[in-house]
Amino acid sequence: MKSEKLLRVLSLLLSAAVFAAFMQGCSAGKHKRKSGKISIVATIFTQYDFARRIAGDRADVTMLLKPGMEAHSYEPSPKDIISISGCDLFLNVGGESESWLDSVLDSADNHNMLIVSAMECVEPIEEETAEGMQSRGHDHHDDDDGDGHDHEEEYDEHVWTSPMNAIAIVNRINEALCGIDPDNAEYYCSNTNEYVAELTELDSMFRSVVAESKRKTLVFGDRFPLLYFVREYGLDYYAAFPGCAAETEPSAATVAYLINTVRRERIPVVLYIELSNHKVADAIAESTGTRTAQFNTCHNISAKDFQAGESYLSLMTANVGILREALN
Repeated sequence: MKSEKLLRVLSLLLSAAVFAAFMQGCSAGKHKRKSGKISIVATIFTQYDFARRIAGDRADVTMLLKPGMEAHSYEPSPKDIISISGCDLFLNVGGESESWLDSVLDSADNHNMLIVSAMECVEPIEEETAEGMQSRGHDHHDDDDGDGHDHEEEYDEHVWTSPMNAIAIVNRINEALCGIDPDNAEYYCSNTNEYVAELTELDSMFRSVVAESKRKTLVFGDRFPLLYFVREYGLDYYAAFPGCAAETEPSAATVAYLINTVRRERIPVVLYIELSNHKVADAIAESTGTRTAQFNTCHNISAKDFQAGESYLSLMTANVGILREALN
């Protein structure tokens, strides 16, 4: 599957190269364009949101992953490849789900482009299979490469789910922007300082909720892309699948395990993530007499929320109330 995806990307690269040959005037200069603004391209919502908060009206910011789209199945279009090749600052996650990036970046004829990968801004955590969790069927690779050798350990890519990690990423983006566009460095730094203060307050709210809670365990009837979050705040968790699992239908044993856990731990709320059909969470809640609630991971955002102007900060702030209910 990975080789097929690479072939598709290479085909797209060829198409993009042919198209770009007719658009040489659209390539990036050192940073300023006809609009007088620098160009920022982000692969997913979170980095896009960070960039627009820091850069404000001094940059054109583009998000490749469309609102409502499944992030792990995304493949770049020729237009996306051209946008990446011509931008001044490229923001990405840096994990296995973006393995297509290597080919795109190798082909990009833009020596002035700076790249910020979220996973390189923090200490990555190895993805894990929690007790009772269904472990097979990752999107990113098979367990075996066909010759009896296991692939190297996979790291959880959802680094931004910890607000403290978000601060590290934001600071790195600010550094890159100041380097690209020093004339507006004071503006970028001012926005960054204001934003970091708000993210620090968000972190304090989560810590207060955890400190005052009756329990320290969360149950997700869904994927679990929140390892950085629970590690940051000292929480335990149970879930149906790892964060990048391909399945949406868990085994009967997994569902039974989660139902028994909810009953044993007297969990009041079964959680699910955004853009999920939450069928598993609903089934667990129905069997245990509990209720369900959405916990935002901010990997992507629905089209409705995007149009409404929701942000990483607003979505994570909504999680504060959900966390309080789930732990009490």
